[in-house]
Amino acid sequence: MKNNAIATIIRGLDGFSEWTGRSIAWLTLLMVLVTFVVVVMRYVLNIGNIQLQESIIYMHSFIFLLGAGYTLKHDGHVRVDIFYRPLGERGKAIINIIGTLFLLLPVSGFIFWISWEYVAFSWHTLEGSQEAGGIEALYVLKTSLLLMPVLMILQGIAELLRNFMALTGQDHLPETDIQERPL
Repeated sequence: MKNNAIATIIRGLDGFSEWTGRSIAWLTLLMVLVTFVVVVMRYVLNIGNIQLQESIIYMHSFIFLLGAGYTLKHDGHVRVDIFYRPLGERGKAIINIIGTLFLLLPVSGFIFWISWEYVAFSWHTLEGSQEAGGIEALYVLKTSLLLMPVLMILQGIAELLRNFMALTGQDHLPETDIQERPL
């Protein structure tokens, strides 16, 4: 592949991760508001609402699972900086390539594979909440167990290509249309 084609793929995957992360981040605000409503209802009005309480669990799960690719894009995952930080760009690229090929991609693939039947059965039975009056869409929540590894694999491919470019001296991509700014 030519460098322009690789850069286009990287930009596309980065853009998708950026869009996904920024979109799912809005659930954080909604989760805080719903939590406030649940607390007021319960402790001030003495009213309980199972669906609202379960929605907080759903939102937290979606934020964590669907935001994983975005976090990877922004290098927010845990790493052992004792060895990584003092390395040069080439050394970091080699470590990133090894980590992506032998840890990130296989583990993400395994999570997808091991979750497939679990999620498929949930969809087959249209699994709902175990609580009376709960959200009757547990299968939707469980689907995020498949979406998370897919998002990680897609961003992992972008990181792998970016690090291969860094090894070949092509470490700077042409300007991207996506403005990267903190949330």
